Amino acid sequence: MQAQAVLKEKFGYDHFREGQADVIESLLAGTNVLAIMPTGGGKSLCYQIPALMLPGLTLVVSPLISLMKDQVDALNENGIPATFINSTLTQGEVQERFNQAARGEVKLLYVSPERLDSDYFLADLAELTIDLIAVDEAHCISQWGHDFRPSYLRLTDTIKSMRQQPTIVALTATATSQVADDIMLRLGIQHEVKTGFSRENLAFQVVKNQNSDRYLIDYLKVNKQKSGIIYASTRKEVERLTKLIEKAKLAVTMYHGGLNEMVRRQNQEDFLYDRKPIMVATNAFGMGIDKSNVRFVVHAQIPGSLEAYYQEAGRAGRDGLPSEAILLFKVNDVQIQHFFIDQSEMDDENKQREYAKLQEMTQYANTQQCLQQYIVNYFDDDCEKCGRCSNCLDTRESQDITIDVQKVLSCIKRMDERFGKVMVAQVLTGSKNQKIMQFRFDELPTYGLMRGDSQKEVSGLIDYLVASGYLRASGGQYPVLQITLAGVKVLKGQEKVSRKMAAKVQKTLPEDNELFERLRELRRDLAEEQGVPPFVIFSDKTLYSMCEIMPTSLTEMLDVKGVGENKLEKYGELFLDILVAE
Repeated sequence: MQAQAVLKEKFGYDHFREGQADVIESLLAGTNVLAIMPTGGGKSLCYQIPALMLPGLTLVVSPLISLMKDQVDALNENGIPATFINSTLTQGEVQERFNQAARGEVKLLYVSPERLDSDYFLADLAELTIDLIAVDEAHCISQWGHDFRPSYLRLTDTIKSMRQQPTIVALTATATSQVADDIMLRLGIQHEVKTGFSRENLAFQVVKNQNSDRYLIDYLKVNKQKSGIIYASTRKEVERLTKLIEKAKLAVTMYHGGLNEMVRRQNQEDFLYDRKPIMVATNAFGMGIDKSNVRFVVHAQIPGSLEAYYQEAGRAGRDGLPSEAILLFKVNDVQIQHFFIDQSEMDDENKQREYAKLQEMTQYANTQQCLQQYIVNYFDDDCEKCGRCSNCLDTRESQDITIDVQKVLSCIKRMDERFGKVMVAQVLTGSKNQKIMQFRFDELPTYGLMRGDSQKEVSGLIDYLVASGYLRASGGQYPVLQITLAGVKVLKGQEKVSRKMAAKVQKTLPEDNELFERLRELRRDLAEEQGVPPFVIFSDKTLYSMCEIMPTSLTEMLDVKGVGENKLEKYGELFLDILVAE
């Protein structure tokens, strides 16, 4: 059967996306391939379709245990026999699944890379006829990548030790040229298919110099009913933000490594099943999330690298519908990432590499360039200006703040450039704090010069001056403020400083109509009944397609993107009833 026919019958799509046909044809011809495609670019189909066309088994190596079950559920929903083996199973269950594979009852077998460290497992694997190996999240194989995993290194030896040499496909969404070369060298890959890093449906935003808690709550209220992930760097901040959002009476759950396994699983399910559309989490969450209707990803704190940021932000809009990725940038959060690097057990060379990546991430937060373009350039690629990020659409007015800046710089100078942001803000706002009296800072001419502003507002202005290069904050746990050459020019009146006004939250994600809501309700009920996440039944994109095409028969239902023959048989009538009643 032709690949295109399999695509239509099993997955309900008429055409391949860019790069997919090239990867599939190469694999069917026995050529090893590296596929670099953006998140949501359809990487999974690149090995799932050959798996159905090749006589033997396809082995999928994936580091994401929680994702395996979702992917296997989704394949089974489409009438494709697949299973997984990971640490959640008993020895008996593992053996039974091996037997199924040996009898040819499954076409795809998902395993974690750690399994390949077991000689017993490899001995069982040697009994199977494996035609294709798919290495998902392939950047994990390279020490230059942002998420290097030593367990991936065993892959090369495992493949070499196999009876017959299977074809290999390595897949990733985030690989610089250096990482791509490393993957190809390690896995003996000759052919690279790269479709570009740009995400056409994602609007990137950087929000700074304003109260980020207030911005976040306003944003969530404006986008009620939409599903999204909010990332924070520490467990403490995850818990604080969750309480803040609960206080605003919004349905939210959380995920971090400090919660027990049962609570984590329950919270993850509440999010996946749309019971609680907002998830606040550390980066421990998300690698295993295939939820396609995530409409926004907000980073409440800056992550450690642009690779990590793009990977996490890329969890928004996997179904191709308009979605948003927002970074709430605060200079203090950079210190948290610095601390993580300082405390890590990496050698000095690796630490320096991580500091450089953090610096690149900080520059992203402060660039005036198109944000999508900046990210794509980082991955040694190029694209046009996106026309939808916060820099491309920035129409805020600039305000001359030179006099306030001179007040701040003058105060720092009079405090001998020996103190940090908090102390400077307290002096400027006229605080009667014991320490200020002790140092006799209340006698300075700059004491109380900015009494009309809150300490938080003055601290925000100081952050802006650090980000803009007028001040330098020394490293360490308590950074000390020093005036740069650019700051000296402002102090002397040789240069003016302006600042964009704070951005107001505006509704930018599209509204859902009543028909879509009714279809979504039916999908949720079916999902609860069957114990699978709603997007496994149909994606939001498929529901929107139903609203657009308005099929009146089962035959017309097959014209809807994402409705294959298996799902038509299972759900066609139920969804048709709602559509026809419109």
